[in-house]
Amino acid sequence: PDLGAVPAALDRCARHLVDGQLVILRSTVHPTVTTLTERMLSKRGVRVDVAFCPERIAEGQAMTELFDLPQIVGARTGEAGDRAEKFFRTLTDTIIRLQPEEAELAKLFTNTWRYIKFATANQFWMMANDDGLDFERIRWAISHEYPRAADLPGPGFAAGPCLLKDTMHLAAFSHNNFALGHSAMLINEGLPLYLVSRLESRYDLASMTVGVLGMGFKAGIDDPRESLSYKLRKILMLRAGQTLCSDPYIADERFSSLAEVLERADLLVIATPHREYAGLVTGKPVADIWGITGRGMRI
Repeated sequence: PDLGAVPAALDRCARHLVDGQLVILRSTVHPTVTTLTERMLSKRGVRVDVAFCPERIAEGQAMTELFDLPQIVGARTGEAGDRAEKFFRTLTDTIIRLQPEEAELAKLFTNTWRYIKFATANQFWMMANDDGLDFERIRWAISHEYPRAADLPGPGFAAGPCLLKDTMHLAAFSHNNFALGHSAMLINEGLPLYLVSRLESRYDLASMTVGVLGMGFKAGIDDPRESLSYKLRKILMLRAGQTLCSDPYIADERFSSLAEVLERADLLVIATPHREYAGLVTGKPVADIWGITGRGMRI
């Protein structure tokens, strides 16, 4: 893990720190970084309160979730906790008080739990797909009016700047004794290669132009950070005759318009389930792991 980001930030703002201030850490941090922050500030001779209050919002949902979600406040002292709670009560009515170490793990556990759930769904999808079955039909059957399976997600690229990173933070924190997290990483990060391998078994990719639709790490946003669409693109550049990419939200000179991709591609892959692809009209084969086009999930 990178333990230098918070100390570097403190160094940059050191001249603005004075006694009596409240320092709030919002970004996800490695366990014990709050303690490191407290120690660094103490060595500088600055008497301030420190609280770790992790951001919990999903990208694209800030203006609703900031107000709707409970806010975790991790503080060593009651005074620091009270001050942080007062600050965040201007945004939300529900505050959860923890010790800093508990709050740090709460944030990492949350994101890692989501990453593991996505890996489980992706592994289930691969099992069903390898047997020629449509996983979405199976998932609907087991979750329909059955609350104990209601949180089973669909398959898809589990990407972005948080989930894998936070899972690896936990692995490092547990001295790399985190087999479940490492397995989730292998499943999720290996999904683009599995997808291309399945396509190779059905098509002569080397002679085809493949269109990749969607390059953001999730639907409806213009954020490409850690998007597995780019890993898919790299693999296809090695295996396919030509690879074209398109995204309605990301401006990139390497990308083509949707119209051009639909015209030139022999095969289409839905890499990000943007709503623009839900009504896709084409007579060409479409690989849609997300099921957004309504054609099933078999590949």
